[in-house]
Amino acid sequence: MKKKISMTKADIVAKISEKLGMEKGDVQATVETFMEEVKTSLESGDNVYLRGFGSFIIKTRAEKTGRNISKNTTIKIPAHNIPAFKPAKVFVEGVKTNVEVK
Repeated sequence: MKKKISMTKADIVAKISEKLGMEKGDVQATVETFMEEVKTSLESGDNVYLRGFGSFIIKTRAEKTGRNISKNTTIKIPAHNIPAFKPAKVFVEGVKTNVEVK
């Protein structure tokens, strides 16, 4: 059997439901509400800190010059904010020690 290389929201819901003995519908609502709250916080300019897991933060990209290759012109890309995830040290160490390098 081939090892699965990714995990979807449905997989997360199924695992939590199985571990806690909760209905999948309740777990799905909880997971989706969690994601919505993180998104809402970031959209309002607030970072989200989850001790032992990581931080959902807002990073600012500086203004830069890019190229439109098809028209061979330069374009100005304005400064903008993007959401980012910064894992906690414990999280990073766990991945470093438990996942083999490909």
